Amino acid sequence: MLLSRVRIAPTFKTLSLRRGLSTLTTNPYIKVFHNESINGHVLTYLDTNPPIHRLAIGSTTELPPTPQSFSENHEFLPILTEVLRQHAAQDPYLIAQAQALAGPGGATLGSGGAFFPQQQKQRGTKGTSAGLGGGGGAGGGGGGGASAQGGAGGGGVGGYVHLSDLRNPPDYGRIAWPEDILGSIEVDSSGTIVGEFQPSGTYRIITNEGILGLSDFLRTKLVERLKREEEKLA
Repeated sequence: MLLSRVRIAPTFKTLSLRRGLSTLTTNPYIKVFHNESINGHVLTYLDTNPPIHRLAIGSTTELPPTPQSFSENHEFLPILTEVLRQHAAQDPYLIAQAQALAGPGGATLGSGGAFFPQQQKQRGTKGTSAGLGGGGGAGGGGGGGASAQGGAGGGGVGGYVHLSDLRNPPDYGRIAWPEDILGSIEVDSSGTIVGEFQPSGTYRIITNEGILGLSDFLRTKLVERLKREEEKLA
């Protein structure tokens, strides 16, 4: 399926103040701590000051962060992936998406998911993508960035649905770009999630469209996990 879209550069502000903390205006759940040792800023979901670099999303030499200014914390993405493996199947956003995609004519939906039959499963590719400073992905094989034509439920077979970053919702009837797809999960013909989350291997924490954006449910689970990791390091 050919993709056609017009990208509109977002309007950024540098910082906002949230409960006395500096946060990204484009994502108020991400805290910003200035760090003189790197002549930049640490980006994290935790309130702890000074921040724990091992649990941070990464650092940036510019605000707002860009793919060029951002440096990934390579210990963060494995934590995110494990949280998604454990909790993606319980995410109300993904559950609703899977049920909608399984309906008549529901092969694709503007929420960023795409239901595709198992026999058509394939890895999606894109010539270029705006990625991390270190170029890291979410890891793993997974269902990838494939799509299907026609309704998911009509064939009477199961398939996969994408879990996508919320920073860049695609147009209606399109699937998300590979760098926005966190992974995929198997569903049956009625849209019920029956499989385990599979990382896409193409996901990027930051692109020209923004930085990591999760549903409320998954963000809460991620923060809870980061806090438990923080307690271990105390």
